[in-house]
Amino acid sequence: MTTPRLGFIGIGLMGDPMTRCLLAAGFDVTVWNRSPDKAEALREAGATVAGSVGELVESVDVVMLCLANTAVVEAVVFGDGGVARHGRAGQRLIDFSSSDPAATRDFAERLERECGMRWVDCPVSGGVAGAEAGKLVMMAGGESEDIDAIRPLLAPLATRVTHMGPVGAGQVTKVCNQMVVGCQAAVIAEMVALAETSGVDATRLSEALAGGFADSKPFQILVPRMAASDFERPPWHLRTLLKDLDMAVAQSQRAGSATPMSGLAAQLMRAHASHGHAEHDPATLVEAYRQRS
Repeated sequence: MTTPRLGFIGIGLMGDPMTRCLLAAGFDVTVWNRSPDKAEALREAGATVAGSVGELVESVDVVMLCLANTAVVEAVVFGDGGVARHGRAGQRLIDFSSSDPAATRDFAERLERECGMRWVDCPVSGGVAGAEAGKLVMMAGGESEDIDAIRPLLAPLATRVTHMGPVGAGQVTKVCNQMVVGCQAAVIAEMVALAETSGVDATRLSEALAGGFADSKPFQILVPRMAASDFERPPWHLRTLLKDLDMAVAQSQRAGSATPMSGLAAQLMRAHASHGHAEHDPATLVEAYRQRS
């Protein structure tokens, strides 16, 4: 059986380590990025750098995307010289991006209609650390035969790939994940500030509450950074979390399901982003409460 040739578009915080894991597993990977310097950094690791999206698509069997948001996914796939223009029947597209579920379903139908490519939405959770270790958690939407076909390709990237249903179901599941993460981030910022203003050493909170009901991965990541005001080298960005919470609210409106907590968390983050923190670590949310006190 011939090993599929892979194309990876989107060499950012997640895309770079994911591509390196695929290369380390022995896959032939061609990369393209809107900022060429990021793609060039992978050449030494063994990747082929394509000069255009079209060049990449024409030389691979599977196209992987890890892009900033729904609009960027649409532009890369359906824009001038995009994936749809160069794709062919028999190819598959795997979208690791966190995108709007309804738009994802529309994109999948449109892509198959225009060039015959099949779409799998496969957003991820685990952050940069999970991507570097090849221990992401993936939630997939698509046809069973497509999910089964790509599982060997995802093995170097993830500890678990769960098929959640048809196209779009993976994105809905990621929205659910981000509702929990976003609301946690908002309340953790309140909690750290309350501890500080009450005379408690916030740097000891992650140790004190470890293993209890309040403990979680976001808790263990955010509390030390908030308590130490360590906002350098952010493992994620506030704008990304805000985007996902906004998608949760939009999906709730379509589904007729109330999401008041997620909506409030989104508004708190939007206010913080409007003060210049959109590109910063969500841990900076604690500064809003420190300023008030």
